[in-house]
Amino acid sequence: MRITVVGSGYVGLVAGACFADLGHGVVVVDNDHRKLIALRNGEVPIHEKFLPDLLSRYCGHRLTFAEDLKEAVRQSAAIFVAVGTPPTESGEADLSYVESVAREISGGIDSYKVIVEKSTVPVYTSDWIRKIILRNGTDPALVDVASNPEFLREGTAVTDFLFPDRIVIGCDGERPAAVLREIYAPMTGGSYYQRADSIPCPDRCKIPPPIIVTSTKSAELIKHASNAFLAMKISFINAVASVCESVGASVNQVVHGIGTDARIGPRFLNPGIGYGGSCFPKDIMAFRAVARECGYDFRLLDEVMRINEDQRQRFLRKVRSALWTVRGKRLGVLGLAFKGGTDDIRESPALFLVQALLQEGAKIVAYDPAAMDRAREVLGSNVTFVDSAYDAAHAADALLILTEWEEFANLDLNRLRSELKYPIVIDGRNLYDPEVMAAQGFTYFSVGRAASLPDGVPTSAVKNGKSA
Repeated sequence: MRITVVGSGYVGLVAGACFADLGHGVVVVDNDHRKLIALRNGEVPIHEKFLPDLLSRYCGHRLTFAEDLKEAVRQSAAIFVAVGTPPTESGEADLSYVESVAREISGGIDSYKVIVEKSTVPVYTSDWIRKIILRNGTDPALVDVASNPEFLREGTAVTDFLFPDRIVIGCDGERPAAVLREIYAPMTGGSYYQRADSIPCPDRCKIPPPIIVTSTKSAELIKHASNAFLAMKISFINAVASVCESVGASVNQVVHGIGTDARIGPRFLNPGIGYGGSCFPKDIMAFRAVARECGYDFRLLDEVMRINEDQRQRFLRKVRSALWTVRGKRLGVLGLAFKGGTDDIRESPALFLVQALLQEGAKIVAYDPAAMDRAREVLGSNVTFVDSAYDAAHAADALLILTEWEEFANLDLNRLRSELKYPIVIDGRNLYDPEVMAAQGFTYFSVGRAASLPDGVPTSAVKNGKSA
């Protein structure tokens, strides 16, 4: 099938490449001329596993990049809208980009088309897209609007797309549903997974994935509700971690105890410095705004956001308690992206903490495997960027672990200790075992677990992460 994807951001570029891998002819449309030239030249603008392989494999024949949206629409049976929906000052989703695309799409409809929401949008957006298209003179018989929300995690977006837990298609008629079923047939029918050149299957995947057909409004709500629920799990376990620190319990043991309950599950029960990125913060505010418009005060979402913000402050207090004063201290920082596996720094709790520590007079030396170029644009010369975790630790008064990159969990502890001025590690991602760190000579602070001290240092020296 011939498909147009509007927008070459995280969602649009991954969707376009994956649709091409399924065997469709795809044109990705964007109005950023320089970005299109870079993509045509094989440059990959985001850090995403397997994406460079797919772009290299299909660019120029099965996957093309263009600026002319109307022409792309004329040649396509389905048009996926994957443009940004940033939050307004009130927290609502800014749908001006979606509206602009809808107006332009109307000029290219000369035969039956299915317009598919791929961006995360509030309920009723599909109705408005259809209204805008029809207001611009399109024959109602030639267009249907559907919702096909994405459930992609940055860093694993390609495998999340091709090996999803489920495929949700929201349609208000059988005709658009049939088009979307055909698009995903290589996955739901299983043929894609039988190919020798398919992307490797991750753990715990469902083959073939189930397809769930709903109304468009239900599909729009599914995406917001899913992200809100996952953010709630993160905030919940961070709140539990705070209680664990107060009473001397281990959050790891609590997570194991509740995560083995099939009704709860272990995923997204990882205590840390809070969620970030381009999805959870924005989508929770948008979902809250939708509920408010409907007359429902969704106060649970307010608390989810409050806990998330408080978790960053708690970590700052942990840093202060470990060092007494922050001003003038040299701090090694591992991680700037909002999570491991990506170079995205949007709403990154790591970046927030770095900026807060800079304001308190700390000297920051930072390393991230992928996000330093993007972070440099924000932090500039205020931070010293280095080429390895050990360079970040060199002569530092303490080392802060802020992003859960795999390489940060496998450091040579003897070398790390020798690089640090003082063997103090403050781990915001719980990558290490406190007992192991103490045995290796570190004073080690983490989240939801008691601070550990080197052998021979009395435990009374530290209580609940605070200097006694």
